[in-house]
Amino acid sequence: MSPKKLGLVTALAITLSTAAVAQEQVLNIYNWSDYINPEAVAQFEQETGIKVNYDVYDSNEVLEAKLMSGSTGYDLVVPTGAFLERHVQAGIYAEIDRSKLTNYGNLDSVLTEKIARHDVDNKHNVPYAWGTIGLGYNEAMVKERLGDMPFDTLDLIFKPEVAAKLADCGIGLLDSPAEVISIALNYLGLDPNSEKKADLKKATELMNSVRDSYKYFHSGKYISDLANGEICVALGYNGDILQAQSRAEEAGQGNVIGFAIPKEGTLVWFDLMAIPADAPHPDAAHQFIDFVLKAETAAGISNYVYYAVANTAAEPLLLDEVRNNPGIYPSNEVKANLFTQNAHTAKFDRLLTRAWSGIKTGR
Repeated sequence: MSPKKLGLVTALAITLSTAAVAQEQVLNIYNWSDYINPEAVAQFEQETGIKVNYDVYDSNEVLEAKLMSGSTGYDLVVPTGAFLERHVQAGIYAEIDRSKLTNYGNLDSVLTEKIARHDVDNKHNVPYAWGTIGLGYNEAMVKERLGDMPFDTLDLIFKPEVAAKLADCGIGLLDSPAEVISIALNYLGLDPNSEKKADLKKATELMNSVRDSYKYFHSGKYISDLANGEICVALGYNGDILQAQSRAEEAGQGNVIGFAIPKEGTLVWFDLMAIPADAPHPDAAHQFIDFVLKAETAAGISNYVYYAVANTAAEPLLLDEVRNNPGIYPSNEVKANLFTQNAHTAKFDRLLTRAWSGIKTGR
């Protein structure tokens, strides 16, 4: 080979190597909306030199639709436990390489044991945050219409004569069929993970009986609407509602927002970091997971989004208002009344989707 050609080959090899390295300095994340302190992303970029492309979704169903279609280009996603369970069964995720996670020991072993019900030995996940679904409410608006009725009851959204009194100020529900129906089943005294057609029918009938009192179904809009007084009650994620509470206080418009874990019991969920099997940058994904597991990062996330983290090392760094808030870190007595959600079969999911569509459209 001539020196000239050899030089061209060498130059091309260097260019390709440089391009490969540059390509690895990218991380594509798909996470829930309003779910991380933006400063954490900036800090990760600064520490690692990895450029983060950060997209958001507002329901597990939206995430699942993308994952099932394949070739999403995402390196890291954050499904809830029951959804991760069936994604693992479908071979969607790569196994986590714990040898790359220096901070894995910071995790709460009691909680990881519970999470292992969704993913044996937690081979495909690392916990991000956990929490409950409960009731957000505008104290003044609800009291004006219901008097001294307690706030910690699902009667607010499931009892027709009660919900009707709140219809004018607005009730918003999560657009999450699997989660809302399980809460409805539990409210009826049925197994929240039941896949019986008769039980689904009862839950559907319950929701149809109060459908006219609901303003909308959406998994993100209720945050700003609660804060601004556009709605007076929401069934939503605890951290979202507590964010609404914080925004209302900052706005200083007199909207006092509360959060209650229903006395009838409700769903406890775990959101889990996972790497798609076809992720283009798995090494960068592992670096981000390890960054999230740092005590300072985990505490920063919990302090910002008002969700609990399964990270014992983060506990001393939590703000008092977060650590001592029973809506974020509930008591053992309250925890005993919470239930987890199992992965649904494909057959039941079809029935659930059809039922949910009917509920939303009022048909």
